[in-house]
Amino acid sequence: MKIQRARVDEKILVCVYYGPNGERLIHRGCKIANMLDCPLYILTIDPLPIDELDAERSDYISRWQQLAEENGVEEFIIKDNEKRAVPKVIADVAREKQITQIIIGQTAQSRWEQITKGSLINTLLREIPFIDLHVISVARTIRGLQNRFEKGVRAYLIKEGDGYSLSFVHTKEVVYEGIFFKEIGTDFDNGIFKFMKDNKMMQVYVNEDYVKELKNVCITE
Repeated sequence: MKIQRARVDEKILVCVYYGPNGERLIHRGCKIANMLDCPLYILTIDPLPIDELDAERSDYISRWQQLAEENGVEEFIIKDNEKRAVPKVIADVAREKQITQIIIGQTAQSRWEQITKGSLINTLLREIPFIDLHVISVARTIRGLQNRFEKGVRAYLIKEGDGYSLSFVHTKEVVYEGIFFKEIGTDFDNGIFKFMKDNKMMQVYVNEDYVKELKNVCITE
């Protein structure tokens, strides 16, 4: 739920990307927005369409959306299927929303990376020189979560006993429709089923084609 803010001359934009640091940046943005009593926006950018994101990335987005809702964020902005350079997208959103301050994470970057790829920070400063830029030092993304799941496929849940069975065929018995992400290295249909329930995104564990309960789970902790 949005919070009515006293000030509109200040607007903060938090830019987040996948990894353990997104929540830290969001909390920092919330803290500053509360001190200034001004609107807060959250932005994430991905070159893939939203329905092609893997389980981990979908999980991060769900958690960020939940944080946005809990903290009364003005708008959670997803720029998916985005082929433009990241600084260009950030700059365009900042102009559109009349942002005055941007919070962004900076990982350790070698001199060679700066030479070959350029600095995101420097590019942003050239694109939007009149916006205050807060650069928060963060650790590199924790590895080990990558390649845990296969690419998601369309699937369905059908009521069976106290739980639900997983199906890949649509029938009149279908209760929920969603995307199934199968764990790599298993002969059974074990993994995560992601779907909408009561207008909210949920993801539940699937164990051998069966969901015992519709309990929302997190796979990125």
